[in-house]
Amino acid sequence: MLLIKLLITPLLIGLSMLFTLQETTPVAGEAFQVDPVHSTAIFRVHHLGAGMFYGRFNDISGTITGDENPAFDISIDINSVDTNSEKLDAHLKSPDFFNAVEFPSMTFKSSATKKVGDKKYEVAGEITIHGVTKPLSVLISKTGQVTGRRGESIGFEMEFVITRSEFGMNYGVESGALSDNIKIIVALEAGRK
Repeated sequence: MLLIKLLITPLLIGLSMLFTLQETTPVAGEAFQVDPVHSTAIFRVHHLGAGMFYGRFNDISGTITGDENPAFDISIDINSVDTNSEKLDAHLKSPDFFNAVEFPSMTFKSSATKKVGDKKYEVAGEITIHGVTKPLSVLISKTGQVTGRRGESIGFEMEFVITRSEFGMNYGVESGALSDNIKIIVALEAGRK
C-alpha cells in the first residue's frame, strides 16, 4: 500500500500541475480584455485662463490584441464622467459637451502599430467623440507584462491632446472660459486567462 501511495502521489501532483498550467497558458493571438477596475482615462482642461481642472472616466472597456505589436479597440462610457461634482458631471453629459444621450461612448480603434523604441509604440487609428471620427496617432508606452495566478496581464499608457472644437464641442471656447485643447491620459491594464 505504501508503495502505491509513493507512486501515485507524484503522478497526481504532476497531472495537477499540468492541468493548472494549461488553464493559465494563453492561446496565441487571444485578446487581452481591459480591466475596468485598474484602467483609467483622465482629462485636463484649462479653466478661465487660470487653473488646470481634472476629471476622469470610470468605465473603460475593450480589447488589446497582441503584446509585441498591439492593436487597441477601446470604448469609454460617457456616463461614467467623474469630476467630483454631480452638477458639473451632468453639464458635461449634456448637449453643451458630450451629449451622452445621443453619443453614449467615445472610442479609439487602432489601424497600425509601429515599435519606435524599447516598450514604445506609435499607434495610428481613429478616435470618435461626440459622433465625430478623426484620425489620431499617439505614442504609447508598455508599462509591464506579467503572468501570475490571475493569468496574464499587460499594461499601456498614453498621453495626447485633442482639440475639442474639432469634435463639435465648442462650449466656452470663444469666451475663453474653457480651453479648446484637452490633455488626455489613458492608462490601461488588460488580462487574459
